Amino acid sequence: MKFKFLFIVVVTAFSSVKMMSQIDVDKTLGALQNGVASFTFSNDDAAALSKEAVRKMDSMNVVAGPKDGYTLRLNRVFRKHANENGLTLNYKVYISKEVNAFATADGSIRVFSGLMDIMDDNQLLAVIGHEIGHVVNQDSKDAIKTAYRKAALMGAVSSTSTKVANVTEGQIGQIASALVDSKYSRKQESEADTFSYDFMKRNGYDVNAVESAFAILAKLSGNAEANFFTKMMSSHPDPNNRAETAKNKAIADGLYKAYVQKPINNKATTTPVKKPTTKKKKK
Repeated sequence: MKFKFLFIVVVTAFSSVKMMSQIDVDKTLGALQNGVASFTFSNDDAAALSKEAVRKMDSMNVVAGPKDGYTLRLNRVFRKHANENGLTLNYKVYISKEVNAFATADGSIRVFSGLMDIMDDNQLLAVIGHEIGHVVNQDSKDAIKTAYRKAALMGAVSSTSTKVANVTEGQIGQIASALVDSKYSRKQESEADTFSYDFMKRNGYDVNAVESAFAILAKLSGNAEANFFTKMMSSHPDPNNRAETAKNKAIADGLYKAYVQKPINNKATTTPVKKPTTKKKKK
């Protein structure tokens, strides 16, 4: 089975995107200043554009329903962290064999079922913690800003006007494509790794799951998808090194112990309802 893992903010290329409603750039995308060399792009701007992109991507993927085993498991594992670090996070599961998870500037977290098939609850939390780190550290904002800038340079957005009345299908497509091509720096990835470890420690989870999660990714990078991983990891820390860093943190904290993966259950389970017993009246 082939797996793909993108430990970065990603947005699937939009093959057919309906024209968005009119967007006042002063309100949602920020006003361009001095052409594309410098323009305002606030957290609200990043969140607004990210929200539109994720909404479209949700419509293009198979989203696990509320009673699906994957959704029930993610609710159980992550629901109490939906307001982590003052963020309002929303999360869904995409039914896909891809080993993938991502977060965007509006607080959307999407986890692929392929990832949930190979990681237990603690390992899954370590990955999600990493993604939250990208949002908290504003890496997600930087990614969408870079994508917007690239689209502007490609002519998708006027480089002379300070206000764009409409964002067309083609413009959004170019912005999305630029976002797909964006990568986090080694520094950003390392900082998100640190956030993940601290997230696990702060919430009383087994911090050794962080090392274990990266070890799983390292094994995947050695399979038939090696070329994909080589390309993707060219500007990112090696998963083996990231696993070693997490291990050293646990050793320094006196918490290290070889992690043993727990059972994984993505099936919906139901508890049988007991029928009320009625006592027979004595004659």
